[in-house]
Amino acid sequence: MTNADSTASTDFIRSIVTDDQRTGKYDGRVVTRFPPEPNGYLHIGHAKSICLNFGVASEFGGVCHLRFDDTNPTREDVEYVDSIIEDVRWLGYDWGEHLYYASDYFDRLYEFAVELIKLGLAYVDSLTAEETRQYRGTLTAPGMDSPYRDRSIEENLDLFERMKAGDFADGSHVLRAKIDMASPNLNMRDPTLYRIRKVTHHRTGDKWQIYPMYDFAHSLSDSIERITHSLCTLEFEGHRPLYDWFLDTVNVYHSQQIEFARLKLSHTVLSKRKLRALVEGGFVSGWNDPRMPTLSGLRRRGYTPQAIRSFCDQIGIAKRDSVTELALLEHCLREDLNQRAPRVMAVLHPLKVVLTDYPDQQVEEFDAINNPEDPEMGTRKVPFSKVLYIDRDDFLEDPPSRFFRLAPGREVRLRSAYYITCVDVIKDEATGEIVELHCTYDPESRGGSSPDGRRVRGTLHWVSASHAVAAEVRQYDHLFSKSDPDDDSDGNEFTDNLNPDSLETLTDCRVEPSLLEAAPGSIFQFERQGYFCVDAVDSKPGHLVFNRTVSLRDSWAKIAQNQAGAKP
Repeated sequence: MTNADSTASTDFIRSIVTDDQRTGKYDGRVVTRFPPEPNGYLHIGHAKSICLNFGVASEFGGVCHLRFDDTNPTREDVEYVDSIIEDVRWLGYDWGEHLYYASDYFDRLYEFAVELIKLGLAYVDSLTAEETRQYRGTLTAPGMDSPYRDRSIEENLDLFERMKAGDFADGSHVLRAKIDMASPNLNMRDPTLYRIRKVTHHRTGDKWQIYPMYDFAHSLSDSIERITHSLCTLEFEGHRPLYDWFLDTVNVYHSQQIEFARLKLSHTVLSKRKLRALVEGGFVSGWNDPRMPTLSGLRRRGYTPQAIRSFCDQIGIAKRDSVTELALLEHCLREDLNQRAPRVMAVLHPLKVVLTDYPDQQVEEFDAINNPEDPEMGTRKVPFSKVLYIDRDDFLEDPPSRFFRLAPGREVRLRSAYYITCVDVIKDEATGEIVELHCTYDPESRGGSSPDGRRVRGTLHWVSASHAVAAEVRQYDHLFSKSDPDDDSDGNEFTDNLNPDSLETLTDCRVEPSLLEAAPGSIFQFERQGYFCVDAVDSKPGHLVFNRTVSLRDSWAKIAQNQAGAKP
């Protein structure tokens, strides 16, 4: 780990580790692991687990392994492996020499399976998938023994070896543990250990015709790596008895599994299956679409690793599931970007302004502060000329009483430049649309202040028309309009809850010339607009594309206040 923003908070997991170190359990070692399946891209929920596992290891002087649980080649790809490595590193964590794959252990896992067969505790089952479901039982009814459950050890060894050799078709046989078909825990009802998959593996090629199931490989991989604290989300709590059974039965090193609540975020789905459906269904442009909760999507949108780590620290670790407001994640991002993002001026809906009394060919440069939160970021030069652009929303011909921006006869300040006063409104004769404003300027107000001390209520951002750079701006909103898009109580699919206004593309924007050479991924605050990131995929020389990272309006304080008021 890079020790980036690692604030050790107190939670029940860290309390357990503290006690374990105090009592000398595991000889004082702390070894955690982050074990993703390489069948999709990591998302913000994974970030919580990454921060926890790497954070605990760092805080207690231990190590954290990155291990790919690559046991299902039908879904896995090296593309996902590469993206996961990139994402974990981007978050600021380093596993050093401890990069592992479950496929590293395929030979040993096969030997464990053979040992179970020899102990009379595993058998080759030949039920069809439908028959297996029927025999399994339900939450209220026990399962039934398979008619193949009493095959002899010799027959099971022979069949399992032939499964490995590729003698049988996919789905014709599986290897199952022999535990208890009447167990109230469905995971203990003779779970499948191996299935036939005649698929090329991204690391082992065609060596294997059979692949271990996740539960079998996961628990034993933890044991092989001598993990001390196996930190899992709550849905694995019911799997713990099965993991214990595997480890105890083959008599190997036993990791301690501890479950914690997974992240559930409002207006977001974090199911890998559903995220894949969004990608494959064309609802988004890909895994790195800036509306996606994937780390690659958040990075493309302009989220910083510091903001995500701060978010994970603030939500903490709990034993019970709860919903976290997306507004908190956005709040953490604003807090971070307020400190690090340079301020610039950009006009998203241009309205032409002509200063009728400004010299025609004159060009001035004004010093603009890059970030008032960090004086060391200095200033930049911003060009000023006779013809400008302001945002169309900053002018009203007939303004209400509390509108303090530009209007006929009203004076406003242009940021870092001059006071101007609107004297005429030019409209399209055919449509009546306002196409141009004529204004005068006060040359004594250079720099944005008046020597006579008069004050104006409105300060506007602007760009010089002859110096401005054309840009495309993509404004994003929640991908889902429903706070809980997973809620299907109304009979709808989760995709029915997609927000039709989650993306608005503006193609006629103007930004100040300092952004002409902005590097992909650079983040700026567009004054009075929000935070925006140069798109790392579509932005090219001569075609600037900005993604809105987050608006300036922070709704988290109000939400937090309402939540506090609702508590008894």
